[in-house]
Amino acid sequence: MSDKRALIIGAGIAGIATALRLRHKGYQVDVFEASPHTGGKLHAIKQDDFRFDLGPSLFTMPHFVDEIFQLYDEKPEKYFEYIKKENVCNYFWEDGTQFQANASVEQFIVEAAKIFGEEEKNIQAYLKRNKEKYDLTASLFLEKSLHQAKTYFSLETFTAISQLYKLNLSENLNAVNQKYFKNPKLVQLFNRFATYNGSSPYKTPGIMSMIPHLEMHFGTFYPKGGMHEISQSLTRFAEDKGVQFHLNTKVNQIISENEKVTGIKTNKTIYNGDLVISNMDVFNSYHNLLKDAKKPKKTLQQEASSSALIFYWGISREFPELDLHNILFSEDYEAEFNSIFNTKKLYKDPTVYINVTSKETPTDAPSGAENWFVMINSPANYGQNWEELKVKAKTYILSKIEKCLGVDVSDLIATEHCWTPVSIEEETSSYRGSLYGASSNSKWAAFLRHPNFSSQYKNLYFCGGSVHPGGGIPLCLLSAKIVADLIPKA
Repeated sequence: MSDKRALIIGAGIAGIATALRLRHKGYQVDVFEASPHTGGKLHAIKQDDFRFDLGPSLFTMPHFVDEIFQLYDEKPEKYFEYIKKENVCNYFWEDGTQFQANASVEQFIVEAAKIFGEEEKNIQAYLKRNKEKYDLTASLFLEKSLHQAKTYFSLETFTAISQLYKLNLSENLNAVNQKYFKNPKLVQLFNRFATYNGSSPYKTPGIMSMIPHLEMHFGTFYPKGGMHEISQSLTRFAEDKGVQFHLNTKVNQIISENEKVTGIKTNKTIYNGDLVISNMDVFNSYHNLLKDAKKPKKTLQQEASSSALIFYWGISREFPELDLHNILFSEDYEAEFNSIFNTKKLYKDPTVYINVTSKETPTDAPSGAENWFVMINSPANYGQNWEELKVKAKTYILSKIEKCLGVDVSDLIATEHCWTPVSIEEETSSYRGSLYGASSNSKWAAFLRHPNFSSQYKNLYFCGGSVHPGGGIPLCLLSAKIVADLIPKA
């Protein structure tokens, strides 16, 4: 093992994955985290006999986690286990329409055609085109740096460029979905995938219809022990491989000399290193750690992705009609997104997402009860009165649940915790509390995301949801892979 040292700022999922990849390349690796725990947004709490995952609740493309263990010729299941869900999500509308999205694509097509009155061939054609979009662009947009010339001189790039007409870059996701489907409910169902990168289906380009392909082709999964186990299993593995974690250690400055980074300054001492990788939100990286650097204004001034307002409720009864993932749709989806991105307000009739891990891990709630992660999409933090909005949001959510499920759950709430965009910003250092860094409400958004390396400073790199290729667990793990591929062996 070399004596070359890599210093990683932030122990989010991308920071941990980068640490493991660089350790495998022969580096001594130290990870610095201001919080008392690793995982970033992938955190959990226990409250009154209920366990709640605080952050991301959807797990797909688990092979990106598995391959980190496999780098070391270790069997992933030694550290981390998960199951594949047969039912992807339950959808509810106020008029009583309900739909269970089956993990089998063939069964999904048959059942969706029946419930929504669509022709099977239209759903098949839509899903086939989504797969083509992914196959054409994955290696370019997701697996490589968009900011290196060599990326564009490849067969995959020329193939993608020759078939640009398939990517729907010049029309929004909603317009693409309306071309395929007549039923507004099925359009709405596929529009919701824009929220997977914190965007609006009425603004984000139609290429984003490849997102449902990721979920439907690769499937959705549940980690044994909850989402928190993704970050914790990787943390344990990293510690076993010699990665050093420094918790409760806030980094205040990235130190540079002659346009080359040489180390970091923490609230405790100075650490020298051969590489520095920031897993901190890129906006805060520049404004807090690289104060003397030239700021990439276009990148840092991009529109923030949506945030969330989340209630964690211990519910003192069971709901058999609910599964792990559940969506209760707004009656006016376009008005909801207009409110989130244009007026920066909560909409009075929000779409409500309910995640119930006690469906899979019964010990997450007392017998006869359930642990509800109840989320609505919200604007990022622009100084709104979130304490006031939290009260309004609870009223809106309770109303939506009663209209869709026919039950007033207000008296069933045995315990409550809440995250607002302010909480998310304070606890995870995410600028404005955005969940995915910048939104993807522009066809140029992918190119405006910050690269995984610095063009100003030698040996400075960036990973995580606020840089290329984007937010969400799979893309954060890919950012770690891109960074590791940019760095030579120690």
